[in-house]
This record gives sequence, structure tokens and C-alpha cells, in this order.
Amino acid sequence: MNQNLEQPLSSSVDIRELNDRIHQQSAFIDLLTMELNKTLVGQKHMVERLLIGLLTQGHILLEGVPGLAKTLAIKSLSSAISGKFSRIQFTPDLLPADVVGTMIYNPQEHKFEVRRGPIFANFILADEINRAPAKVQSALLEAMQEKQVTIGDSTYKLEEPFLVLATQNPIEQEGTYALPEAQVDRFLLKVVISYPKKEEEKFIIRQNLNPNGAAKINPVVSSQDILNARHLVREVYMDEKIEQYILDIVFATRFPEEYKLGKLKPLIAYGGSPRASISLAHAAKAYAFIKRRGYVIPEDIRAVCHDVLRHRIGLTYEAEAENITSEQIINEILNAVEVP
Repeated sequence: MNQNLEQPLSSSVDIRELNDRIHQQSAFIDLLTMELNKTLVGQKHMVERLLIGLLTQGHILLEGVPGLAKTLAIKSLSSAISGKFSRIQFTPDLLPADVVGTMIYNPQEHKFEVRRGPIFANFILADEINRAPAKVQSALLEAMQEKQVTIGDSTYKLEEPFLVLATQNPIEQEGTYALPEAQVDRFLLKVVISYPKKEEEKFIIRQNLNPNGAAKINPVVSSQDILNARHLVREVYMDEKIEQYILDIVFATRFPEEYKLGKLKPLIAYGGSPRASISLAHAAKAYAFIKRRGYVIPEDIRAVCHDVLRHRIGLTYEAEAENITSEQIINEILNAVEVP
């Protein structure tokens, strides 16, 4: 890239002052994490990704077998932030009106009234999103993207913070409708949940057999704290070299041969879009904020890279025939692209 065309991100940022301010104002992250750890055992990765989604206005697609605390995670998060929680169980007979709401005729008043759907909440659990037909998926994804819903002739803004956690079961494909690539791209992160370790599962068993019942989650953070934090996350400093690192990673998914990764070319049907670059930058800034830092380092990019890119790289039939996954491709790219 021509150096003369590059504009410095900011030459006047006082990194030390910004770092101190973010270190002080991100203290609530520890409070929130401690509260979530009362009910979520051994799911540190998932908790961090939930916080990234919360701090960036990004939605999350969770993939994992049943029983890995996906529902519990977002219920606990809504309790810790004193937000309104709503669960939508997606089924093949669900209609868009069941998600966004509809007009109901009131015979006493002789007029139609709006009945709002479950989408009008702060935290939405879209359980088994791939079980619903395309119309319903589109209704939810439009609300996610536009942060508003149209019912009849009126448009209603959705209340902030607004976070959608959609889940899908990777092992059961009967009666499911795969999300189209363009719609999956709307999710900031796709997080794959794995089984807990043996020691963690022992603690989970004890926790669930506790005669005193499950631990109670108390509200420790206000919605306003989250909204304030979002503004701060945007201020997290990202150096030009880090920007270039993000571009190199994303461009390597499109033109692998330019990064001495010619062997990947027949395996990749399409690479990450500009939305991938934006999402990687947003997620890295939020990750730095969670780590209570006012600046992004290469390790932040590497930490969130798999979750940002795994659903944005299309695989060819050749890759599928050879059992090559997007995870392996991302690993190859991260090993090949020069770290600043």
C-alpha cells in the first residue's frame, strides 16, 4: 500500500491518559464476570464473548450440543444487568408476527391495537434459530440489523442495550433450515461451545444438587453503565500497524496466494467481506477493554479472530471432501501473516 495514501488514525492520542481512564471505568467488568461465574462454570470463553457482544452492539451465534448452559448464560447476563429477558423457541410453524408482534382488533374500542412481540426486550435468546423458516429468520435478523421493528404502519425503536443470542444445534439436521451465508454474516461472532473439563463438571453436579437451590444472580451493572462503556470501547486506541494486520488477515482469506498460501486457494470459495474487517476491529477493541487496556495489541486480534471469521469463510466442495474446516484455514492464515 502506498504510504502517502495512509492517514494516521490519531497523532494526538494520549495513550497513558486513555489507558488510565479505561482501566478505571472498566472495573465493572470484574463485577459482572464474578456474578456470572456464580452460575456459569468453566465457560470463560463464552462469558467473554457475551461481553464483547454487549460492548459492541454485536449479536452472537452460539453453536453447541444441548446442555452446555447457553440459555443459562444469557438469562444470567440479563439478571446481572437488570435487563428484560425474552426467550423465543424457534419451531417450523413459527410466524414473523410471533417474533415481532402484530395488530389485534379490540372489539370494545372498535380499533386495531399493537401487540408487541417478544423481540421487545434487552436480551433475546433465539433458541435453535435454524428450526424456523426463512421468513421468521429474516424478521429477527432485520430487527438485529436495524434495531427497529415495523408493525402495521408504525415503526418502533428497540430499547438499548439490545443483544440477540441465537443458538443452533450442530448434530441434529432433521427439520432444520440452514441460515443463508448473508444472514449468518450479520452475527458479530460465531462461538462454538465445547464440553467442560472433568473438574468443572464435578463442580456443576455439586452446584445443581445443592439443597439450598441455585445461586441467585444480583443486578450489579445498570444499562446506562453498558451504554457508557460502548462509547469508551470506541475510544480504545488502535495503531495503524494493527489496522494493517487486520487487513492482511482478511485479505488473506480472499487472495491467499498473495500471502504465500496458494495451497488454500482451491479450498476457499469466498473470503471475509469488509464487514469481517469492521467486526474484527470492533471485537478486538472490546477484548482490550475487557482486559482493562486502552489500546489494542496483536494478541487481541488473534484472540477474537476465530470467532469473527469462522462463519465468514466459505469452503469449497474440495475442502469439505478433505474434511478441512474454516478453523484450520484461519490457523494457517494466522501462522503466515506477519505480526506487527
